[in-house]
Order: sequence, then structure tokens, then C-alpha cells
Amino acid sequence: MATKGKLGKRQWLMPVAVLAVISVVIFAVLYALDYYVFTPPVARHGLLSNYINFEPGLISDAVSQLAGMLAAVLGIVITVVSIIVQLSADRYTGVAQMFMRDRINVGVMTYFVITCVCGVWVSLSLHTGFAPRLLLVTMIIANSLGLVMMLPYFAYVFWFLAPSNIINRIRQDAVRTVVRAAASDGERGQEMQVDTVSAMEELTDITSNSISGKDKIIASQAVDALKDFVLEYLTVKDKASDAWFRLGRAVRNNPDFVAMDPESLEDLEARRTWVEWKVLREYLGIYRESMSQMPDINYLIAIDTRYIGEAAGRHDDAYLVKLCFHYMNSYLRATLNARDVRTAYNVFNQYRLLCETMLDQDRGADALQGIKYMNYYGQVSYDMKLTFVTETAAYDISALCQHAHSCGTAEEDEMLAVFLDLDQPLQVKKQEQGLMGVRKAQVKLAAYYLDVGEEAKARMIADDMKDEPNDRLLAIREQLARVESKDFWEIIDRGRNFEYMPPRQRAHMGTFFDWLRVAEPAEDADDPPRRAKADDPGT
Repeated sequence: MATKGKLGKRQWLMPVAVLAVISVVIFAVLYALDYYVFTPPVARHGLLSNYINFEPGLISDAVSQLAGMLAAVLGIVITVVSIIVQLSADRYTGVAQMFMRDRINVGVMTYFVITCVCGVWVSLSLHTGFAPRLLLVTMIIANSLGLVMMLPYFAYVFWFLAPSNIINRIRQDAVRTVVRAAASDGERGQEMQVDTVSAMEELTDITSNSISGKDKIIASQAVDALKDFVLEYLTVKDKASDAWFRLGRAVRNNPDFVAMDPESLEDLEARRTWVEWKVLREYLGIYRESMSQMPDINYLIAIDTRYIGEAAGRHDDAYLVKLCFHYMNSYLRATLNARDVRTAYNVFNQYRLLCETMLDQDRGADALQGIKYMNYYGQVSYDMKLTFVTETAAYDISALCQHAHSCGTAEEDEMLAVFLDLDQPLQVKKQEQGLMGVRKAQVKLAAYYLDVGEEAKARMIADDMKDEPNDRLLAIREQLARVESKDFWEIIDRGRNFEYMPPRQRAHMGTFFDWLRVAEPAEDADDPPRRAKADDPGT
């Protein structure tokens, strides 16, 4: 609210004040010059008295035009504002209602109308020998203020209808609705449910329109607004009444809810997650729509879903954490069906970061479940011959196993077992490229375990690899030995080469491969194309 107050002063009050002061100063200076320089002393009765000593017979025409002048200004204002609002309403639903609910817009229109009406009455108030001085001075000031505020008001309208401000206003209205709903029961609470759902769908419409128009900035802001709404909602969710979590008839008739099985609707009510489910449902629809038109939005949706999952962990909302995992899985499924390797690479990155946060929040069971999902989609990718996606899953699970060890997670052994299971279907189907990537990720993890003194876990990995052909193991050792810099030689989002190991970990590779009786690799120059194999999402 403080920020909104500052914006009002900067975009509304200050311009009006500056224009008014400039106008008064110019008039006062010129009038004073006329009075003191060109007016005979005998005609001087005081600077202010000379001005307000109105002669009814001389000002009758001027008074009658006070109302007409402001009515003309009101016509200009209404015409310009109507055109601007209509253009915005064609693109963003609900803009007209939003405009008419704004206090400044209503206040300005009310001011002009009242001043015009008063002007009509003033025009008929003159009589022979009588001029209502106070009333006339008041009307002069009111008309002057109306003229002065016209330009700043146009600037305010343009600011009000800026897409980013529309998005923020929709989000803020939705948050205020939820806060009020926290203490509401019965029919009033159900009405607020409808308002909340409408706000979500308005933001989704803005996103869809922006995607169609290739407006990445506005689409990103609308996606982020949905996330921000959920984060603010979680701060008041515990204060909401039980009635808020019971779906009203109007919400049940919403297309996203009406198609659900009644048992699923009951689960949403029992788990108190219908609001978050609706937002994530909107995300999934946007995700599918932007798959071919604006893939960067998909990455942003994955990021925002991670933020929601992390916030759910902080608020100890176990059902919402699981819901976020389920939607991340749906993103991956849609991505693999579209065979979009780059987007899968980015979504896996956010999936890994979400699991890392679960580990940091001491939610090892949730992180373990996430690793199982990642393992599954890694194997599905392999079946679809998207071997790079499988390698990505392998390196991400490897990193999570390291993080689980550093956090002292009780489920670490189960995570390692899941990781060692990733290559089993690959062994059967004999797809060399994907299998090499998975094995290299496992070797990296073994070197980490040796570095931190966990020899038993490293030997588990060695036992899993003991039947590998010697030429494959030798190729893995040679390729890992070549990578000496963490920086990849192209721009990547992750900031680190998949195959890079810190010097201390690299030093333990010899011990690991000695267990497998693999010879030392031959010294060779760095080979960029081979190094690129594991880090190029386009492969």
C-alpha cells in the first residue's frame, strides 16, 4: 500500500500541483504588473479586492460559460478514456470493471460531473447589483483545477492500463479476496471462491493472448503473478475457515472442476488444496499451449512451480508438495511427448533444485519420491531414444545423492539404490550413448564418495559396474579425464559441465577404476566435440 501511495503522488498529485502552481504564478505576476504599472492610483482598491469586486453586468457572459467550458473538458476526457479502455478491454478481459472500481477514476469523473452541475446553477445566480463572490471564486478555482488535472489524469489512465499494472492489480484483488474469505462462511465465501477462480483465469487469458502475440514480457509477468498469488495465499491459508475449502456449486461447474471425478473433488476438499490445484492446472494448460510457440514460458512455469513447492515445504503443506511433484511430472510427460529435448533439460534442472530444497528442509521422503520420478522419466526417455534426456536425469540424480550425503539424509541409501537402477533397462536394450552417460554420472558419484570417506558406497557402484566391457569402461575413464574445466565452451543455464569433477574427486578416479581393473587413459589434447556430448541439449 505504501508503494501504491508513492505512485499516486508521483503520477497524479505532483503533476497537478506543479501545473496549478505554474498557472497561478504566471497569472499573479502579470495581474500584479497590470495593477501596479498600468492602473491609475485612483482606481486601485487593493490587489485582491480589485479582482474579486465583480460587476454583475460585465461578467454575465463569462459566468455562463463556466459550466460549458468544464462540460467540454469532461467530453474530451470521456472520449479519450473510453477509447483507451476499449482497446485494453479487447485484449484483457475484465478491464472495464477494473477501471470503474478504481477510486481515482471514479473520483475524477465525479469531480467533473459535480463541478458541471454547480456551474449550471452559478450561471443563473447573477442579479442586477448582486454577484455571489464566494461562489464565483469557488467555481473559478474548481474550473481551473479541472483544466489542470486533465493532462495528469490522461497520464494516470495510460499508467493504469499498462499490461504489467493490470496483471499486478488482478493478483492484488485476488489476494484481498482470499484474505476476506478467510473469515467468511456460507454463501459469501462461495462468492469469493468464484472471484478467486475468475482472477486466475483472467491471468491465464492474458498469458495466452500474449503468447499468441509473441509478447514474452507480458506472458512472463502473468505467469509470475499466478505464482506470487499462491505464495501470498499460503501465508493466510491456515487462517481460512473450513467453509473456504468446501467447493461451492458455482466453482464445481467450472470447466476444470466439472470434468473431475467426484472422489477427486472430495480429495481436493479434504486436502485443502483446491486453490493451488487450480493455479497449477492453469500452468499445465499454458505449458502445453506454449510448447511450440514460446518454449521459454515452459521453463518459467517449471521455475515457478518449484517456488510453490519450496513454499509448501516451508509451510509444512505435505499435500501441496506432492501436488507440485505431480505437475512437474505432467510437464515432463508433455515435453517428452513433444520430443522437446531442450525443454526437458531445463525442467529436469528445476526438478533437481526442488528436490535439493526438500533435502535442505529435512523432507528426505519427498526428495526420494522425486528421485524415483526422475529415474522413471529417464528410463522413458531412453525408450523414446531421447538419450540426452536420460543422461540429464542421471547427472541430476547423481548430484542429488551427493546433496543427500552432505545433508545427512536418512534416505540416502535408497536414493543410491534408485540411481543404480537407472541403467538396468539400458543394459538390456544396448543403447550405447545413453548407457555411457549414465555410467559416467555413476563414476562421478563414486569419486565423490571416495573423497568423503564413504568407500562402501563407492564399492556398491563398482559392484554394479563390474560386468561392464573393459573397452566401455576405458572410454568412460578417458572422457572423464579430459574434462578439466567446469566451464562449458558454450553458454548453458546450469553453469557447469556435466562431466566436470573437482580436482580432489578426480584424484580418486584411479582408485575406482583400479577396482574394475581399467588401465590408465592415454594423454591426449582436449577434444571439444566429445566433451560437448553430455552438455548440449540440442543433441
